[in-house]
Amino acid sequence: MGIDEHLDRARSGLDRLLPRQAAAEAAAGAVLVDTRPEFQRLAGGSIPGALVIERNHLEWRCDPTSGASVPQAVDFDVRWIVLCDEGYASSLAAASLRGIGLHRATDVVGGFRAWRAEGLPVGASAG
Repeated sequence: MGIDEHLDRARSGLDRLLPRQAAAEAAAGAVLVDTRPEFQRLAGGSIPGALVIERNHLEWRCDPTSGASVPQAVDFDVRWIVLCDEGYASSLAAASLRGIGLHRATDVVGGFRAWRAEGLPVGASAG
C-alpha cells in the first residue's frame, strides 16, 4: 500500500469538515488544533483561538490519559478538529487520534490554505 491508499483509508473514517463548518464547530466548543510547524505559522499567520500542537506531540497532548495532555483533553468525547497547511497530514493525524480512542476527531478539507481562501479569520504569525 502506498501513501495515496493509506490517505484514502484514513479519510474514509473521518467526517471531514469544510473550513466554514470547522469555524462553526469551533465557535460551538470544538477544539481546533493547528498542527503546522512553526515556520509555516510564521510565514502564513495563525488562526485566532486555535490550539497550537505540532504534529509530533499531537497524540500525547490530546489523550486525556497520557500524563502530558493539554487542559482541553478532558475525556475521549472531545471534538478535535485538526488542521495542517493543505489538509493531507491533518487527515492522517485525525485518523491517528481516532485510533487512540478520540472518536470525534476529524480534520479540515484543504487545511489552513482553504481556511484563508474562505476569508475566515487569520491573525498575526504565531510562533
